[in-house]
Amino acid sequence: MKLFLDYINKIKFYIILHLFPVMLAEIIFFLYQLPIEPMVYVTVFWLLTGICACLNGFYRYRKKVQQLELIAAAPDINLSQLDSPVGQAERLQQEIMQQLDQMRIDVETASQKSSEDMTDYYTMWAHQIKTPIFALRLLLQESPEENKEKLSELFKIEQYVEMVLGYLRTEDMSSDLKLSHCSLDRIIRDQIHKYAGIFVSKKLTLTYESISQDVLTDEKWLGFVIGQILSNALKYTRTGGIRIYLEKKLSLDTDDVSISVGNDGCNKVENLTLVIEDTGIGIRAEDIPRIFEKGYTGVNGRDDNRATGIGLYLSNKIMHKLGHRLYITSTEGKGTKVFLEFSVNDLNMY
Repeated sequence: MKLFLDYINKIKFYIILHLFPVMLAEIIFFLYQLPIEPMVYVTVFWLLTGICACLNGFYRYRKKVQQLELIAAAPDINLSQLDSPVGQAERLQQEIMQQLDQMRIDVETASQKSSEDMTDYYTMWAHQIKTPIFALRLLLQESPEENKEKLSELFKIEQYVEMVLGYLRTEDMSSDLKLSHCSLDRIIRDQIHKYAGIFVSKKLTLTYESISQDVLTDEKWLGFVIGQILSNALKYTRTGGIRIYLEKKLSLDTDDVSISVGNDGCNKVENLTLVIEDTGIGIRAEDIPRIFEKGYTGVNGRDDNRATGIGLYLSNKIMHKLGHRLYITSTEGKGTKVFLEFSVNDLNMY
């Protein structure tokens, strides 16, 4: 109805022009005292003609509006789907739209090419720099006790390089995903082994028991996520340690509850969650809602110049791509819990 009223308002001048001859004819018939019946026939015929013309015009107007709404909602639509222009004005309008659309396509193409070139450059740079880093590690490992601090700093550099590669690869993860049933225990142990030196140097405890659980995932990418979370936990934990365990949600006859379990399976498991818990400085409550934002470091990050605000952003993005879930709870001054949740369809229970 609103569209119809808009159309009527658009053609109101033409409606008045169409009614004017009818009114003039009625005045002439009245002044010359002509029979009323011919006047009625002429009036009805004229009005019906006007109504048909109005309805036809409204149909074309509505169709044009719908096409323009479709273009507005999806600017990359093929403009060739538009009806053939009627008149010089519509032809010029469509030419202008096509020119603007071509400009948009040219800009997007140039931007995409520039982005791809930059991605290729930084990917090459990250791969190239790994060679001298590896060579330097070999030289330092000749006297590991004397170069313990240097090896620790070199490890941080290696992690930043891995983060850069992870960031670049997540732009197009689809071609790099290889889903299979992977052992959570193996993935976790690989990451623990990687960070073992930091546990020792910071004198932090690690509580972890073997997990007999497979999950449908990409081993490399899930390992990257667990590594990032362990890195954050180690960075902000000064005393105490880190605990890694499973939490399974059971469907009971009463309300559902979450309980911690060991290695034994359960036929009623709805989902499984890997928990990485630390006794670090925690995260402020006001920072929690934004921790997965790109580049957001929060108060802790601003106090630590090494923070980039990329690790959790990448981890959350990767978990989403894998079909898993990542969420965090934390108490400032007491520690943080990071939850990696896998749905029942992703599990292979023993």
